[in-house]
Amino acid sequence: MKKFRCTVCDYIYDPEKGEEGVAKPGTSFEDLPEDYECPECGVGKELFEEIDE
Repeated sequence: MKKFRCTVCDYIYDPEKGEEGVAKPGTSFEDLPEDYECPECGVGKELFEEIDE
């Protein structure tokens, strides 16, 4: 599964880990709610970009 990085604060959403209170482990970025916000700086999904690792 691909990871996504917030372009504002560099927070990484890792689908392997999920995010407490938002998404259980194994939830892809695409399956996050449309109103998802970065837990670090509060911007929306549109300001995240896919990263290669």
